[in-house]
Formats: sequence, structure tokens, C-alpha cells
Amino acid sequence: MEASRGASPFSSASAKALVVAAVLGLGVAACQPSNDAARSGIAAESLMEHIRVLASDEFEGRAPGSAGEARTVAYLTDQFQQLGLAPGNPDGTYVQAVPLVGITPRPNGGLEIAGGGATATLEPGADYVAYTKRVVEEVELDGELVFVGYGAVAPEYDWDDFKDVDVSGKVLLMLVNDPPGPDIFGGKAMTYYGRWTYKFEIAAARGAAGALVIHETGPAGYPWEVIGSSPYGEQFDLVTEDRNMGRARVEGWIQQDATARLFEMAGLDFEDAKRAATQRDFEPIALGLTARTTIVNTLRTVDSQNVVARLEGSDASDESVFYVAHWDHLGRDATLAGDQIFNGAADNASGTAGLLEIAGAFARAGAQQRSVVFLAVTAEEQGLLGSRYYAGQPLYPTARTVAALNMDVLNLLGRTRDVTVVGMGQSSLDDLATRLARDRARVLRPDPEPEKGFYYRSDHFEFAKVGIPAFNPDGGVEFLSEDKEEGYGLRMREQYTAEDYHQVSDEVKDYWDLSGAVDDLDLFFEMGRELANSAAWPEWSESSEFRAVREADRDQP
Repeated sequence: MEASRGASPFSSASAKALVVAAVLGLGVAACQPSNDAARSGIAAESLMEHIRVLASDEFEGRAPGSAGEARTVAYLTDQFQQLGLAPGNPDGTYVQAVPLVGITPRPNGGLEIAGGGATATLEPGADYVAYTKRVVEEVELDGELVFVGYGAVAPEYDWDDFKDVDVSGKVLLMLVNDPPGPDIFGGKAMTYYGRWTYKFEIAAARGAAGALVIHETGPAGYPWEVIGSSPYGEQFDLVTEDRNMGRARVEGWIQQDATARLFEMAGLDFEDAKRAATQRDFEPIALGLTARTTIVNTLRTVDSQNVVARLEGSDASDESVFYVAHWDHLGRDATLAGDQIFNGAADNASGTAGLLEIAGAFARAGAQQRSVVFLAVTAEEQGLLGSRYYAGQPLYPTARTVAALNMDVLNLLGRTRDVTVVGMGQSSLDDLATRLARDRARVLRPDPEPEKGFYYRSDHFEFAKVGIPAFNPDGGVEFLSEDKEEGYGLRMREQYTAEDYHQVSDEVKDYWDLSGAVDDLDLFFEMGRELANSAAWPEWSESSEFRAVREADRDQP
């Protein structure tokens, strides 16, 4: 997935030419008007213009550190300038520098497994994907394989997968997601303990040499091809003083079938181990096998950028309402035959285009009482890096940030009666959205797939972690069109996940109908406008894990 780099930034003239071409190329279905369009001036035509430009081959998949990034940043900056919005960085620019390091593993001989007088070699891509986030040219892995169930240590759920077993220097095999069951970990919805990032964090905290998450399509929420199609792709991380030496030597994923073969090689049954891992009395299982590999890296530093614009408030300009979308995708993979560009039309040219549309609506509306900030972040696909960097080095104080409204993949399938809210019940922002939706004869619904952990998979999460109430909407599933049968919305979600998510096929589709996206964006605009013209502050719910962070932040002098 490494993108080519070194081209000149995307010029304003080129941007305008592409916009004109996009207008001429609009499909009829994509331009169906929304009944709510007049409320804000948000329109399907201009929304599609932005999507077509950002998802064009000329933008090369918008990878950080590529020519595609330069073109994307220039395009977004140009659009904000044309709208008359002020630079969002107090230094007078439209960008916030985000220092990244790119780590590209070179092809190796695979993962060698030995034990019990037998040997085997797992093939990268087909069986596993392994990499290191340590900023070093080479790491060696040589450790005993230990199955640690879900790898969770959650005192509030009376759960400890490690018990008193010392796993320092071991290579951990960990199931994806949370333990299943209605009485475990709060039920169906994934907690942060089920997120793969947590699993790597706990492995490092326990001194493990390596950690491999066992992939299963259902619990993971995406097929193996999303991970295994490019085993030597470039990985990004934020630049840190310790060069990430506190992380496990090797992190990665392993196919479920490959894991079952390892258990068989050890004289064990993987399905039995999985069932045991669903119980509180589970204890780690040593396989009696050793895993060895060497990872040799090519390193480069990348000066990536968040793009930020601002509409200054008239009365309380030091208080800010944020709109957020990630501009990046997966770039270009020159090793692929045929199409090499991961255009990311839905993910997330659509959300970035929505950010521009809402910015235009505010520019037309003029100053609000509070300031409104429009933030397009980098490297979301690499682990929410751009939003994580912003949250750690905010341009505006977090205690004076009212809320963050995130847009990651818009509804591209037509008008719906409902709006999905990922993480519904977390904050009073749901109450505001419910009232505004009711005014439009619409309803809010919780995430129909909470077990996939979408709440931890987009940029709003980094705002939530520092206490800022964050709203993460998704497309509805109850379509108004009579030609869309019951279940159409979930069926199309599943189709997108199976066929287009993180694939080169995520391009503008002939069947797209942006009328639903316009309805949603109009609702999000009204949410921000009410927040920007109120003296009230949205609050986390009593049960939210982020409430204490917010209260502590606002208590600071």
C-alpha cells in the first residue's frame, strides 16, 4: 500500500478543472434532491463534486506522505479559502503538522514454527501478517506460543485472562473481540477490551515479545483480505521519543485456519480452547511451540498534515464546536495487477466531502456565538493517528471544546427515516439529535452491529478519550423508497464490507443516491448550529467511561 511520492502539490487550477469534470460526469441517481436541502443549502450535486475529485485516480488513494496527500491538502485548503473561512491553526495556516514514521517490512521467509519434533512455516499474507511498530531497521522474534484467550484484564467485569501466568518473552495468540454472552462484558456491544489496539497494548504491558490477533470475519467485522492482501505494506505511527521501544517486538494477525493448524501441531483442539476462553476461570495455554521470524524494515519520516479551518464566534469565540472527518485512505499498491489505487470513495471521500458541505453551510450562515472548527485529519486508517495527535496537541483547549461531530462514510444509498448513532447513550448529544430528527419526521437508532466495535474505529474516539463529547453517526437502515425492501440497508452494509471495504473497488458507484446523505448532513449542520448558539454544554451520561475525564479537564485552572 505504499504510495508514490514527490509530485508537486495539487494546484487550484487543477482542482477547479477536476470539479468541472466531476459535474459533467454526475449520474442521475446521485443527484436526487433532498426535501431538506433548502434548510442549509447542502446539495447532492456539490457533495458529489467533492467526492469525485477526492476519490479520483489523480489523488492516488490519499495516502499520508504521498503525492496524493499533497493534492488532498491543497484541495481542502483551497476549498476552505474559497468559502472565506479563516485558517484554523492559530499560527495563521490551514494545516497542523503531524509527524509520522513510515515502517515498511521487507519480504521474509515466513513465520517458522517448531516443537514436538515437527516444524512448519506460515506464509505471510495467506496465513498471517506481522510487523513491528518499533522504529528500528530490524527485529528478531523467538518465543514460545501461548494462547491467552481474549487477552483481557477487566477488573470491573471480574475478568482476567492472564491470571498469574508470566508471559514475558512469549508470543501471544489472542482472540478478536470480547468474550461472547449476554452476561459478559455488558452484553453484545464490544468494549474497548475487544479492540485489537487494546490487545497489543496489554501484550506490551505484560512484557510479551509478540502478539498475534486471531482473525475471524464475523467478530472482526471485515474479511481476511482486508489484512492479508498486502502483507508488506507500509505501516505508519506517530513519532515518539522512545521510538516505540515499549511496544512488543512484533504485532500482527493470524488466520483462524492457520491457528487451528498450530493447535493440531501441538496436540490440542482450537475449538476446545475457544470454548474455554469464554469462561472466567480460563487460564493461558502454552502450546509447546516456538515461533521465529526476522523483520527487516525500510524507514522514512513523513511530515503529514491535518487540515483545519475556522468560523470565529461572535460572543464566545474561545468556545469551539468541531466537525471532523478523515481525508486519508490506503494509497496505491504498485505490486497489484490491474487497478492499483485504493480510491476510498465511500471511506472517506464521502465524509470529507460532507465536511466541506457543512463548512459551506456555516460560511453562508455567518458567524455564530461560538466558534465552529472544521478538522480534516490524516492517518485514520493507520490507527486514528491524526486525531490522536490533535487530541494530544490541541490547537484549542479541550476544556473549551463543546463537542465533536464525526463523519466517516456517509449514507450513499438514499433517504432513510432513521439515523444510526454509534455509541448511542454515551452523551446528551443524542438528546439534541433526537429532537432535531423528530422535527424532520425521523428517528435515531442504535448501531445494529455493536459487536463490531465501530465506536472505537473512528476519529471521534480520540476526542472522547480526552473528555470531549463526541457524536458518531452512521447511515440509517429504514429506507423511504418503496423499491428498497426490508433489510436492504443491512444487506448493503454487508455487501460493502465483503466487496469494497479497504479494497481498490471502493469507487463511486452508479447506484449511489446522495439524497440521504444530504438529509443527514442537514441534520448534523443543525446540531452544530444549536451547539454554537447555546450557552449550555453537552454532558456525558452518568454511565459513560469518559465523564470523569471531562470533569477533571474542566476543573483545571
